[in-house]
Amino acid sequence: MTNALFIVSEEGYWAEECIEPLTTLGDAGVDVTVATPTGSSPVVDERSLDPEDLGEDEAERLREIHETDERLADPAALADADPGSYDAVVFPGGHGTVWDINQDRHARAALRTAVEGETGKALVVCHAAGLLAFTRDSDGEILAAGRDVTGFPNAWEKGIVDEQDIFEGRKLPYWVEDEVTAVGANWDAELDADTSVTVDGDLVTARGPGSSAAAATTLLDELGIEA
Repeated sequence: MTNALFIVSEEGYWAEECIEPLTTLGDAGVDVTVATPTGSSPVVDERSLDPEDLGEDEAERLREIHETDERLADPAALADADPGSYDAVVFPGGHGTVWDINQDRHARAALRTAVEGETGKALVVCHAAGLLAFTRDSDGEILAAGRDVTGFPNAWEKGIVDEQDIFEGRKLPYWVEDEVTAVGANWDAELDADTSVTVDGDLVTARGPGSSAAAATTLLDELGIEA
């Protein structure tokens, strides 16, 4: 059976960006394991469950899955997971990844393993794309250098943080687009398109909210599985 490792933030994941791929892959028969940096249950960003943005039915659906899905309720500790034993590694987005996932050495190792391996695939969504700026390949070179990628764009970040880069009372340490372009990745968030999903070899990246469903089906296609 095809399997996937979801590496989810404990600081705040964006509901759609985790749950849409989680349920889409699960419904397609993929065996999904969730891991977090410490093994504690992941935290959802409450902004991503706002019924005024999503509609009451969708907000309720996402919240129910967050609260009742056994995989999210009882995650593995990331250090205990073996990324090489999975067919795909998925990094859902959310601002929380800026403070934990993107700075985690085990997350970097999981991304490297998935992209460099002969059969693995990686899906990196939204703010989790910041991980690309800090991950090196087995030769010590930046993994994303020269690759085509997408992710959460500066144009959107400007509307969220204040003039001191404060987000929800915390200083945002970096902007994802700045860091990823600085290491030589070919960044295109396709701002004029409704969705943005980019495939470069074994690396699939998605812009953010609204692109999660397309990202999930793209990953299934890369794995040779019908949605």
